[in-house]
Amino acid sequence: MMGMGMFFALWGIGVILWIISLGSMIWVIYDVLTKQKAMPDVEKVIWIIVALFLGIIGAVVYYIVVKASHKYEEKQVDNIENPDEPIVF
Repeated sequence: MMGMGMFFALWGIGVILWIISLGSMIWVIYDVLTKQKAMPDVEKVIWIIVALFLGIIGAVVYYIVVKASHKYEEKQVDNIENPDEPIVF
């Protein structure tokens, strides 16, 4: 009986890790496709492949290399003259 409890505990941990890995893959793919407009298409494909094959590790690497360094984020433009007027690009 003790062996079955350990089996189910390990299985439960595996399921939780799988869900976290799936979530991290979805986050990287979503972020690459929707928020990284300045990123070249080839690099987008590479990051999607990294996310699919490496899961959590790929998401951590993506966060460190792209998100934390603000590599492809556009600069915010402050509308100092008239803050009530919308910014038009």
